Amino acid sequence: MPSPRDIYVLFSPDWSQAEELLHEQLAEAMKAIAAHPACSRMLLYFDCAGIAAEDAHLLVSGTAMQLLLDADSEVGDLELDLAADPQDVGERLHACIGSSQPPQPLTCNLANFRKIPTEKFFLDLGDRLFECGQWLAASEQYQTFLDLQTGEIDLYHRLAQCYRHLEERQAIFATLEKGIQAHPGEASLHFALIVDLQRAGQIEKALATAERASNSFPQDYTFTLFKHLLLPAIYHRPEEILPNRQRFSQGLQQLIASTRLETETEKQSALAGISRVTNFYLAYQAQNDVELQRQYGELVYRIVGANYPQWVEPLDMPPLTPNGKIRVGYASAYLHSYSGTLWLTGWLKYCDRNHFEIYCYYTGDTPDAVTEQFQDNSDVFHCIPHNFAAAAEQIRRDRLHILVFPEIGMNAATLPLAGLRLAPVQCTAWGHPVTTGLPTLDYFLSSELMEPENARAHYSEKLVRLPNIGVAYPKPVIPPLRATRADFDLPEDTILYLCCQAPFKYLPQYDRLLAEIARRLPTARFLFLRGRILQPRLDRAFSAAGLNYEDYCLFRQIPDRLGYLAINLLSDIYLDTLTWSGGNTSLEAIACHLPIVTCPGEFMRGRHTDSFLKRIDITETIAATEEEYVDIAVKLGLDPAWRSQIKSRMKENCDRLYDDTACVAGLETFYRQAIQQTQI
Repeated sequence: MPSPRDIYVLFSPDWSQAEELLHEQLAEAMKAIAAHPACSRMLLYFDCAGIAAEDAHLLVSGTAMQLLLDADSEVGDLELDLAADPQDVGERLHACIGSSQPPQPLTCNLANFRKIPTEKFFLDLGDRLFECGQWLAASEQYQTFLDLQTGEIDLYHRLAQCYRHLEERQAIFATLEKGIQAHPGEASLHFALIVDLQRAGQIEKALATAERASNSFPQDYTFTLFKHLLLPAIYHRPEEILPNRQRFSQGLQQLIASTRLETETEKQSALAGISRVTNFYLAYQAQNDVELQRQYGELVYRIVGANYPQWVEPLDMPPLTPNGKIRVGYASAYLHSYSGTLWLTGWLKYCDRNHFEIYCYYTGDTPDAVTEQFQDNSDVFHCIPHNFAAAAEQIRRDRLHILVFPEIGMNAATLPLAGLRLAPVQCTAWGHPVTTGLPTLDYFLSSELMEPENARAHYSEKLVRLPNIGVAYPKPVIPPLRATRADFDLPEDTILYLCCQAPFKYLPQYDRLLAEIARRLPTARFLFLRGRILQPRLDRAFSAAGLNYEDYCLFRQIPDRLGYLAINLLSDIYLDTLTWSGGNTSLEAIACHLPIVTCPGEFMRGRHTDSFLKRIDITETIAATEEEYVDIAVKLGLDPAWRSQIKSRMKENCDRLYDDTACVAGLETFYRQAIQQTQI
């Protein structure tokens, strides 16, 4: 049985030359392919653009027949075809030969063709497909390459990335394990496997992998952190939360006690570790994290102080600029289009330039149109990607009065930077709405509408309640709706509840609320854009209510931005997550006039949407209890007139929520007061 043809080669002959010369050229190409060791896997296309297909067929078949009759020509394994347009071969093309080659595939001449290793065809095409985002096709080429030989380190990372996009978790794990077997001394493969297992909710396997990596790399503090502090990204059952929290707490004590910073190697390894790993998932347990965060923050401070003792000492307040302006800096790896910092553009846009100078420090490396907004609204803009020491040195050199980190806890490298004393007054804000625990952070900039009465007990920093929602969020531009539900394979005759949050925001104790809504409203459908990993949990919750979750839960890939906004416009109701509320997603849903059901939590991070709805005077859809949450969700589904009324009022009032200059005025009042208090 012949081998499958999985290497596609395009030859572009000069059809305009004399027929005798053309036959010679065609024969030369066929013999070159036939001489390759992988000939039996190849399909040779002839580019017949510029010649009639019938004429090309006669010339090619005639040449092939002559070669078959020639006893000295071994071309029996050849398989030939015509390509009227090279683009018809498209993504399958591995190599091309001749004078009119398409620009991207591997190009070569006939003399050297037989020397090209078989595996190179698959690797090169896989790389081209990867760069184009053709994840399935790229993964197939990479996998074929690995069937032939061991890959370099980067190949395993690229193949794993393909499988992440395809949501094939077991293939991710198998790829990284294979990479570790091939390159046991490469720490990055161990790191990736731990993170992927964690995100998939396979915490026991993640911990075992962290233990293995820690044993393999005992001097690498990164894996020491993982071993002690790894938490699940999602919980399968409510009773898993407390044991994992206790394990984290115990691991933190052990980590603090065992961390040694006596040698340069120990100091540098510890700094590198805290620059790669965060305790991001701790805050998603719906508990007061201030004490654990304070303990971790003190450890971070100890590590950065050991590496940069000259940058942790308190700073005197420098004099104002000659024109009396206060210098305020904003440092983040996310000064681009990102939900955790998009709101910051309003603070800069509406800044009182008569009294303030704005400095921005972009420590990321994916600039876009939003980055340009930050740059345009800054007096000084520094782009210092992935260089901790250079960023710290530049900030100190600029002699700021106030430095603000809009988020701390999302980007790992920002945490140690914030552990330094780079300005006399240092603040953080609710880009990541959790206390930092860092002794170098003086203030947490929050919102008067979001914080509960006892909020000061939730922060290691001094709490500042800015007016309204605390930020001047730019009003989203919502294009006219041109799509239909059918465009997203969504049912028309149902009440569509949008569930668009990241999976780690959904705690398992609240899955039953969806099942209860479905039990009372059979036409309910819950649209998850990132929730496939929650399927086993939803299965249990709906089964407990006597329902099949597959009848009610829909799972779709996140579309592009226009598609995402269209889904908001096509949905009937938005269901906010309990304990960790929507921020950017809720602000965009309100701009789409999509009714939201929310139930404010104990901490500010669970009260975003509550504050947004209060700001626009839509309080009817704010629940006080879980039972009321279900009641409101069902009523909105059953009562289209009430739902329409809510939508109309959202449309009338939503402008109150966006581009709010009152919060910027409040922010600048605080800045002046903070400087005065420091000078006393």
